[in-house]
Amino acid sequence: MLNVYGIDTCPPGYAEYIIFPDDAEPARLAVMHGQWLRELGGKFELAWASGWGFQAHRYLRPILDLDEFAFVPMPAIPFLPRDKVPAIAAYVGDRPAAWIDDVVLPEAIEWAESRTAPTLFVRTDPAVGLERSHVDQLLDWARQLGAGSCRSRQRSPCTS
Repeated sequence: MLNVYGIDTCPPGYAEYIIFPDDAEPARLAVMHGQWLRELGGKFELAWASGWGFQAHRYLRPILDLDEFAFVPMPAIPFLPRDKVPAIAAYVGDRPAAWIDDVVLPEAIEWAESRTAPTLFVRTDPAVGLERSHVDQLLDWARQLGAGSCRSRQRSPCTS
């Protein structure tokens, strides 16, 4: 959702970073995403749900100027995108959850639609990444749920 891919050139507002030296393609990230994630962090408890696992924060913190936040334990790499669903389901339990991803599979949609807890699935285009409209959609959703619905003193990630 943050690292754009599948395009030939780095889009405006993004910069290329060599995060994994053996990877042929650099990570393309936008500094504005750090600001947006900090804004979302005021309403949601954020968690990385990435194959990068706990490393996501280590790699992205210096670029995006983020505080550390949780990560969803993922299956061992390589894993199929659908394997994220049970990991996220176990992590969020029966709490409200918003899932932002650029890979949307039927299993993820079925999970989101079958939950009794409020659930929002936000799809990003991998060639475009997270956009301001997505952030606004998430903030509007949090307002509709009411204050305190997505942040608590207990582990309650709403955004993965």
